[in-house]
Amino acid sequence: MRRIAIQGVVGSFHDIAAHKFFDDEPIELICCDTFEQVFEEMKQDSNVLAVVAIENTIAGSLLHNYELLRESGMQIVGEHKLRISHSIMCLPDDNWEDITEVNSHPVALMQCRNYLKQHSHLKVVETDDTAGSAKDISEKQLHGHAAICSKFAASLYGMKILEEGIETNKHNFTRFLVVSDPWIAESLCSPHKSNKSSIVFSLPHAEGSLSQVLSIFSFYRINLTKIQSLPIIGREWEYMFYVDVTYDDYTRYRQSIDAMRPLTKQLKILGEYIDGKSTI
Repeated sequence: MRRIAIQGVVGSFHDIAAHKFFDDEPIELICCDTFEQVFEEMKQDSNVLAVVAIENTIAGSLLHNYELLRESGMQIVGEHKLRISHSIMCLPDDNWEDITEVNSHPVALMQCRNYLKQHSHLKVVETDDTAGSAKDISEKQLHGHAAICSKFAASLYGMKILEEGIETNKHNFTRFLVVSDPWIAESLCSPHKSNKSSIVFSLPHAEGSLSQVLSIFSFYRINLTKIQSLPIIGREWEYMFYVDVTYDDYTRYRQSIDAMRPLTKQLKILGEYIDGKSTI
């Protein structure tokens, strides 16, 4: 049975993404409070995999997770794009007229901003986790509190759903990365079967350095799907560039990497994997 570290509790979107990616394969979750703890679990046991959120179509990139991934030395072996739909739920004995406070992760609260504006009498309280809010309300029997999280958490924690689909934008997807120790990465996804890659590099502080690298992708007909820059701490106006590319010819893709390597500094391939599907 695979052991998968996630940030959050059972019933969280990380939990759902893990089960969607591994489909009918039995998995054991290692629930962590923080993403730092997720990577620490992998460091302690090289057989532990992780499912880590990296970007959301509304909230944007989880910048800290890019740095954790690069610094950990772990490798991306897959991805999954999950449709995010939020529900509001409470204890079974409570009803709408009893609710005075709503709890959830700040990103989930932001994604339900319009709904919360329509219920402006509710006190909004940020927590560390979506499903964790439902769990906390259930375990502590917090009457008058409601949680915003996945509808799947309701049955897990004995909660009553008041309303489903309360997110402002229905085109709300989160992209999750599946990460492993480099020693077992190839057994999970052979690079030669891949069609997507995530790369990180820095550049000399010189005019046109980024455009030169991007022109190489164009020359080799490599499709650039994402570029994210993060400042390098302690080096003013210098950046690490995180790039996602897709390709249909692995050899040509590797040729593009060889061509750009002399133009970059600290180039590292974070993973070569199969472009993930989207699910609801």
